[in-house]
Amino acid sequence: MGSTIQTVSLSLFRFDGPFNRAWVIGQMGAARLSFMRMRDVAFWKLCGSGTGEGFTPRPNWGVWAILAVWPDEVTARMHTQSAPVFARWRARAGESWTVYLSPTSVRGAWSGRTPFTAEDSPHGPVAALTRASIRPRNLLRFWRRVPDISAVIGTDPNVAFKIGIGEMPMLHQITFSLWPDPASMAAFARGNGPHGCAIKAVRDGDWFAEELYARFRILGSTGTWGGANPLNRLDFPTDHPPESHAA
Repeated sequence: MGSTIQTVSLSLFRFDGPFNRAWVIGQMGAARLSFMRMRDVAFWKLCGSGTGEGFTPRPNWGVWAILAVWPDEVTARMHTQSAPVFARWRARAGESWTVYLSPTSVRGAWSGRTPFTAEDSPHGPVAALTRASIRPRNLLRFWRRVPDISAVIGTDPNVAFKIGIGEMPMLHQITFSLWPDPASMAAFARGNGPHGCAIKAVRDGDWFAEELYARFRILGSTGTWGGANPLNRLDFPTDHPPESHAA
């Protein structure tokens, strides 16, 4: 039997060439209609990505993402592998990768709601997702500080994968990263380096109109990114999809 714990899927797609990149920009409208009609999906977001070490105000027109929340892992895998919207994106993309996650902690809101339900326990490799809506009056201060944070996370020896995505490059930002264990992730987030100092500045200065911090246990993944599965850097076991509930 597959797990009945809420499952979050993050699917990344790399589009090559101007024609395919123009096509996916058009999907920012068309794909919304598909998700509005899709059964089982409780929450979803279509995102672009930033350039450089993490999220930046300069978009990367070649990389796009779909984040979705499902009732369980079996349902998540079924839809991400067979639903027409995911199939269309994969057919156009030069490369794609989907990671399946089980929430272990969540704090804050996203678009006025809490999209994840923390039901699992943290053990083994973990994923971190932070999302923030920046107050317009704080945009300049925020973007002055972000390059330091992005550069540091890129050189941290423990981070196995990272990407910056977002619904709107300037105002709504998401960072997603993979770590070998909760301790290494916490050491980076709470240390005295640029990231820890930025967190203190944000709390002291009321920079964000909305914030979400979530942590996940990694369930598995499909596809590749940069020619390999990022979970290989964590010595993650070979992916074995769960059995269906009918098994």
